[in-house]
Amino acid sequence: MENKSYPFARETYALIGIAMEIHRTLGRGFLEIVYKDAFEYELIKNNIHFEREKAYTVQYKDFILPHKFFADFVIAGNVIVEIKSKSGIIDEHYAQVINYLAVSKCKIGLILNFGENSLQTKRVIL
Repeated sequence: MENKSYPFARETYALIGIAMEIHRTLGRGFLEIVYKDAFEYELIKNNIHFEREKAYTVQYKDFILPHKFFADFVIAGNVIVEIKSKSGIIDEHYAQVINYLAVSKCKIGLILNFGENSLQTKRVIL
């Protein structure tokens, strides 16, 4: 099912399905941490390998900058997942995931926004 224009399609489809289940169960209005905890629970329950709050360093020329990026989830070392609970997905969220993809060398990111009446998703592909 893998293709060059849409890497990890099966995996991202499954992750969006998990997010839809969480949104159906919890609805909107909670803080991001609640959705992150529910997402972690579902990943464990579904035997999906992940790292939570994975730290990435940023190299500037020959120097590693002191501040790090922390991706909400990295799934199987391939997919960055950012959880939001906002009113809409904005350019800043998109830019954040682009930066995470650049430093992680992952090919695809998902923004999952639980802050609306329906789950909002955005795939970001490098």
